[in-house]
Amino acid sequence: MSDRALLAQLEGYGLTTAEIHYYRPDAPSLLQLFVWQEYDLAPDFPVLFDFLGYWDHEIRTALHSVRIAHDRLIRPTEWRAVDGLITIP
Repeated sequence: MSDRALLAQLEGYGLTTAEIHYYRPDAPSLLQLFVWQEYDLAPDFPVLFDFLGYWDHEIRTALHSVRIAHDRLIRPTEWRAVDGLITIP
């Protein structure tokens, strides 16, 4: 993990993955898939929407759909107490 990624997580950013389905410019009846990952802030996703704005202005292909997954990697640890003892012979 780079220092930039750690600093972004400390500021509240989480790893965001977007599946971008778009129509191919040379064959408009076909869909193509592009997977994008970056650290972003949920639920507004400013980095993703900046990228999609760039996509719209520079690449000029029609988007079909965008599916977003987001996970905050730095959070309190999760634990639970377990009753019992496991012995390994």
